[in-house]
Amino acid sequence: MTTGYKNSAAKALLLSSFLILPIDAFMPSSFVQRTSTQLYEATQTIEVDKRTGKPTGTSFLPDDVIERAVKGNPIEKAKLKKDGTSAFVDIYEYAAKIRAGEMTWEEVEDADLNTRLKFVGMLHRAKRTPGQFMMRLKVPNGIVNSDQMRFYADCVEKYGDEKGVVDITTRQNIQLRGVKIEDAPDIIDGLHARNQTSFQSALDSVRNMVGSPLAGIDDKEMVDTRELCNALNDLVSLDPVTETRGNPMWGNLPRKFNIAVSGSRDDFAHTHINDIGLVPCPHASTGEIGFNVVLGGYMSIKRVAESVPANMWIPADRNSVVSLTEAILR
Repeated sequence: MTTGYKNSAAKALLLSSFLILPIDAFMPSSFVQRTSTQLYEATQTIEVDKRTGKPTGTSFLPDDVIERAVKGNPIEKAKLKKDGTSAFVDIYEYAAKIRAGEMTWEEVEDADLNTRLKFVGMLHRAKRTPGQFMMRLKVPNGIVNSDQMRFYADCVEKYGDEKGVVDITTRQNIQLRGVKIEDAPDIIDGLHARNQTSFQSALDSVRNMVGSPLAGIDDKEMVDTRELCNALNDLVSLDPVTETRGNPMWGNLPRKFNIAVSGSRDDFAHTHINDIGLVPCPHASTGEIGFNVVLGGYMSIKRVAESVPANMWIPADRNSVVSLTEAILR
């Protein structure tokens, strides 16, 4: 069963200061013997979570990383004790017990309440709304339709005008406020029925894919970012084996990871503050439209760092964009 995870895409990425990468630079993935340039463990044991039937997120981490996590902060210890990629199972179980009157939200394990449930996109607001959560979705490129928007409104309406709120975020995303654990399964099922998810939208995950807000209608558009953002979203949040939401391969990153794809020279997606930024640019020799790659951008209330050019160009097609992204994530 684990073969599909091992062979799902790119093998490795050799970063060079002055490299233009054609698509054939990315080789099919296989777990082979580790050398000094390989980015993942060759012989690591893939542990399958019996409750989900999927590998654990921790299984994809090298041994030395796990050893450091054992001595790490409380969040890393909580993730090692109980894998975050199975948190959606806990949500369904907790909800059933709360609905049956067998427990209350106060009885949920603290590490689940304030850490692991973030893997399902649920962030507990203990001070302002005890027992209620902000549920963050994944809405690639910020594209929603009327049915989805009505669904969001229906989900939070029961919580009232003060607590039941739908946020539109600066990463083109949607957040539902006021959500209670007992209501979460119905929301998750409704999202999945509409080809959306809340899985892996918070904590140490690849966050929402940002694209051009004018994708498809900008008269100065160089690349339509919608398909690319959807493909990247599927890479990180769609299981390649079970074809269900939640991809354990990217379910336990060391920290959050941001990706932005711009569609024009205006850079509405703000690639300069993302870990991976793709900036549209014609190839210097052929004129083919592709992307210059920038890396390492970051912005928070504590630190701001502008991305740096990787001196790398890739074609603006789905395969190139997904392969590059996976290689960097590995």
